[in-house]
Amino acid sequence: MRMNYFSASPAGLRAMLDLQSHVHKAAQEGELGDGLLGLIYTRVSQINGCAYCIDMHTKDARKAGETEQRLYALSAWRETPFYTERERAALAWAEANTLIAGNGIDDALYEATREHFSEKGLTDLTLAICTINAWNRLSISFAADAGSYQPAERG
Repeated sequence: MRMNYFSASPAGLRAMLDLQSHVHKAAQEGELGDGLLGLIYTRVSQINGCAYCIDMHTKDARKAGETEQRLYALSAWRETPFYTERERAALAWAEANTLIAGNGIDDALYEATREHFSEKGLTDLTLAICTINAWNRLSISFAADAGSYQPAERG
């Protein structure tokens, strides 16, 4: 790793961790769920080419019970029958919000996603997408060591 960005800017990273904590709490208590977050975090990390985050989130997803088949097919989710309509809506929203430059978010995508998520749910989903995009950029910029992540023991 090029530098330890956690120690270089502890207040900035604390803010990132606080946002991540909010997203995870909202997922557990609300309509997102950890399984959907794992898919979103992995897919966004694939788009951004963040090897560290792909490694992390696939390990966490497998540990949480996600299937190998769904993880392997995630980059081609549109062509497979392995995801629910709700997951597809979230994945489309995640991709559009990750590849937002020059594309924006059109009304049709917004309406299609809103069919599956409340205002709070869609806001929390979007915050999750923002968070993983930021983590991807930090990990890529400072060359986080892909393969070094080990999932925490679940209690």
